[in-house]
Parts: sequence; C-alpha cells; structure tokens
Amino acid sequence: MSIVIVVGTQWGDEGKGKLVDVLTEKAGIVARYQGGHNAGHTVVIKNEKYVLHLIPSGILHKKTTSIIGNGVVVEPGALIEEITGLRKRGITVSDNLLLSKNAHLIMPYHLALDGASEKAKGKNCIGTTGRGIGPTYVDKMARTGIRVGDLLAPDSFKEKLASNLKFVNFLMKNLFNSRGFGLARIYDEYMEYARILKKHIADTDIVINKAISAGENVLLEGAQGTLLDIDHGTYPFVTSSNSIAGGACTGLGIGPTKISKVLGVVKAYTTRVGSGPFPTELTDAAGETIRAKGGEFGATTGRPRRCGWLDSVILRHAAMVNGLTGLAITKLDILDGLDKLRICAAYKHKGKKYENFPKDLSVFENCTPVYEEMDGWNSSTLGVREFRQLPLQARKYLKRIEELVGVKAELISTGQKRDELITIREQF
Repeated sequence: MSIVIVVGTQWGDEGKGKLVDVLTEKAGIVARYQGGHNAGHTVVIKNEKYVLHLIPSGILHKKTTSIIGNGVVVEPGALIEEITGLRKRGITVSDNLLLSKNAHLIMPYHLALDGASEKAKGKNCIGTTGRGIGPTYVDKMARTGIRVGDLLAPDSFKEKLASNLKFVNFLMKNLFNSRGFGLARIYDEYMEYARILKKHIADTDIVINKAISAGENVLLEGAQGTLLDIDHGTYPFVTSSNSIAGGACTGLGIGPTKISKVLGVVKAYTTRVGSGPFPTELTDAAGETIRAKGGEFGATTGRPRRCGWLDSVILRHAAMVNGLTGLAITKLDILDGLDKLRICAAYKHKGKKYENFPKDLSVFENCTPVYEEMDGWNSSTLGVREFRQLPLQARKYLKRIEELVGVKAELISTGQKRDELITIREQF
C-alpha cells in the first residue's frame, strides 16, 4: 500500500494531469485536495485530449474512485458541465465520483466580487481567473461560507444565503457601485444543482481513510503549484489555498503519518500565468519558441503562459516545503533542438547571492538570475521510454537538475501521451 501525493513544484501547469492519469492505473482512489475550477489538468489518451478542471484525472479509469475533497471550492454548475461533457465522450461518471460534504460552494456573488475587486485594483491586480475562487475562500475563513452539505438542507441553505446576501449586496452597491443579487433566483438554481449532485455527495474523509485501512493505493492530487501556495508561494501573487503537499492532509482529512511519498512534478523549463515576479522569464525569440512548441496556453483560460529557463532556486524551495521524495520531469521533448540551455542556480540582488528562495517580495521581483549554461541536443527525445536512449546532453541536463535540487528523478515525460514516459522508479 502507498499513499502518494502528486504536487506541482513551480507555478502550476507542470503536467500533473498526465502523471496522475498514469499512476491511477494502480490506485483505488484518486483525490483532489484544494483549488477550484480555475485549474486545468490535460490528459491525452490515444490522441484524444481531455481537459479536467474539478474532477480528478482518475475519472478516466473505470475502476478508480475519484474524490473532490473538502479543501476544494466547487462551482456546482461548472462541475455538472464537466460531468456532462465526460459522459458525452463515453466516460463513466456515476458512483465513482464523490464530492465532500464539507467542500465550500462558489456562489454567483463570489464571481461578481472577484471581478469587481480585480477591476478596482487596476494595475495592481493579481491576475486571477475571475472565477470566484478567492472570495469563496475568504468566506470559508470568515466562517460565512456555504458548503456542499448545505445543499441537502434547503431551509438551512436559504437562511445562510439570505444572511450572506445582506452583506454582499451592501458591498456591491456601496463599494463597487453595482447591482446586488436576488435570493429566489440563486436559491432555485442551487436547489436544482442539489437534485443533480445529491448522489455524489458523501463523507469523503471516511471513504478515504477506510480505503487506506483496507490497504488500497491512494493518489492525492493538488491544483496549481508550490509557488502559488497561499503561505509558501510568491505572495500576494498566489492562489487562495495550500497547494503544497501539506494541503493534502487538511484538504482531505488524512493524517500526515499515513503519507508514503511526495512526487514533485517539474516542467523541464519554467512557466507561469498571470501577474507576479518571474526571474528567469524569457521575453525574446527563445521564449516564443518554447511557448509555441510547448503549447503553453492555459488549459482553463487559454491565456498565454509566460515562459523561462528552469529555476532551481524555486525547485529547492519546493523540495523543502513539500518534503519531496522524487521528481517527475515533464516536457523534456520541448527543449529538443535548442543549441544552448540555461539553468538558474542562484539569484543576485544588490551584490548579495541567494541560493534559497527569498521571502522578501522586493528582493525576489528585482533579483538577477545566476545561470549555468549547458549544451542542448539536436536529436529527438519525443516518445523515448528508456533513460539510456536519451541523447547524452539530455541525460546531463536531467542529472544537473537532480544535483541542484537534491532530489532524484523517478519519472520523465517525453510527450503528451500516456505511454511517452520513462519510469526510473515505480510509485506503487
């Protein structure tokens, strides 16, 4: 039995979806522990592309139970749309998908508050997806949130909604000069969601812990990446939840002593979406080449991702705060054909060298990368399935990543498809 956490080590978009899909073949349960439908996991099966936002990638395996945990915030309309889309493509979504009673609901007013808040900040906006994620987590921490379980208690749901709308409508009118929301329309809409989702709602913490006690393999997946973690990321340019491995314990109700492995997913270069500092960002032709070749556009929003060289400083930070036991390096093939490659080994700021991630945003956003340059490789790595079959310079590049991060690579993805993968060490 193994309980494995798959976590992003950069700013998200590292290719976690494919890794989760591959590992699910040996897992009885796959559970998502944080985030909302602002994240997207892409999986390619026999040239068919599946983009998942709320539902764990494990749903593509019939014998696996997929769980949306209490740490996730759920927009029920988006979830139903995702379920419907999968069913249309022949994917079974029934009692193999469970939704935590304690997950918080994204309400229509959360989207409005998200958009209005970003607009009011002007050039200082964070660059959210505008999907109401942040305001939902705000209500959760303020203890005014409405949870999935409330959908099963109509009277209680209506009472909580009415109370929240008093405050929300005051804000919309007096702070943002916008129209408020009516109770009846939202209530009716969410009661219809309740009717559709009722069979999926469960005490998921009990389900997961029973599976662990029974000796099943369990795979835990986060959205976003370490540098977007609310506590350990590039605050304030972060998401509103704990995307690091520790978030799996609180976001699912699993004791930390039960975790077996933490697999950190690393893109062979670095990308990020939205605002915020990015020391190794490329704004030249090399960056455009990587973006075009790697298809670096958001799976959820379609926004172009900012691209840059691999940054080992943030990876060492990710290894530390997640307790990584292994690396899964993705998109190696995108670097094929580049004459020279660079890896950021440290930062410099005002004459001082930083080998560890600086917590001071003013330092981080003004630091200069200290690069190591390596030769590239001209032969293709696409679809290679054995480490020894990789070009010599590709192997050197991977080994240098291991040395700089202090964690061994256990999986290497050489393409989008399931079988385009080098397995150095099995996870289950």
